[in-house]
Amino acid sequence: MSSVAPADLPVGKNLGSLEAAEAAETAESTERGTKTARVKKRLTSRTATIISLIIAVVWTIPTFGLLVSSFRPADLIRDTGWWTIFQNPGFTLDNYADVLISTSSSSPQLGAYIVNSIAIAVLATLIPLVFASMAAYAFAWIRFKWVNWLFIFVFALQIIPLQMALVPLLQIFSTWLRPMQAWLHDMIPIIPEQNYLPLWLAHSMFALPLAIFLLHNFISEIPSDVIEAARVDGATHGQIFFRIVLPLATPALASFAIFQFIWVWNDLLVALIFSGGTQDVAPLTQRLAEMVGTRGQDWQRLTAAAFISIVIPLAVFFGLQRYFVRGLLAGSTKG
Repeated sequence: MSSVAPADLPVGKNLGSLEAAEAAETAESTERGTKTARVKKRLTSRTATIISLIIAVVWTIPTFGLLVSSFRPADLIRDTGWWTIFQNPGFTLDNYADVLISTSSSSPQLGAYIVNSIAIAVLATLIPLVFASMAAYAFAWIRFKWVNWLFIFVFALQIIPLQMALVPLLQIFSTWLRPMQAWLHDMIPIIPEQNYLPLWLAHSMFALPLAIFLLHNFISEIPSDVIEAARVDGATHGQIFFRIVLPLATPALASFAIFQFIWVWNDLLVALIFSGGTQDVAPLTQRLAEMVGTRGQDWQRLTAAAFISIVIPLAVFFGLQRYFVRGLLAGSTKG
């Protein structure tokens, strides 16, 4: 008659280790929840709300002054401040008429420049988003030689000031890009010799390091179980990227798109250097800089034009606001 020894049960020290691990995990989870609740309570307290309202009011005052000045006649703008609107009342729509429907050569309509800014900002936002999202996925989930060193190199590119890269980049564009544009114009006359390509490339180059860094941090936080499950099912990197990563990374993509669009829309330095200054290519900011006049005598037109230029960035922000908020909150809490 044979006997089988019973299996060893986790008693003594092993059982104590398991209980200690579970207790430590529970304590950590409780501490994390308590810390999150404490931070949330501080951010939603009455003091924080009052401080936020004060900051919002102070931040809005210049914009409100710009709005009031855009409806003031030129003589009142020169002689009085916008805060004296009740002591020196006066409103007019001539400022908006001058910048929107004027036929004067000294004050051309802003329509063409607005179209230029839209064409520049949209492509200068989409190009870095496409390449940065693919690069971020490669850095996060594809193992290849020197991946960490290459990512550090890309991150270090953010340290280089934009102003230091303008002259070398302009030399490269003058040597290679301008002849190519002229050749394309000769081959296909419908393509203008002066086009948006230098601005698209310049804005994309300056945006890529930051875009790759931010999107990498978001994409790398996607649970590895999701990626591994897709690989087990036979999905390729392209299928994983388009069907899993991009839908999950939509908040981060929208957040960066808002910042990039607004930055390109408000840019003047890159536009002055790479646009060529012609009306068919120059963005709205370049026209705003010229509209004030050689001695600043037409400041009333500048206020109206500047307020018109705010409309489209506001529309983009409110259109992507829900994704923007999700992108800001992504990763802020865990569990």
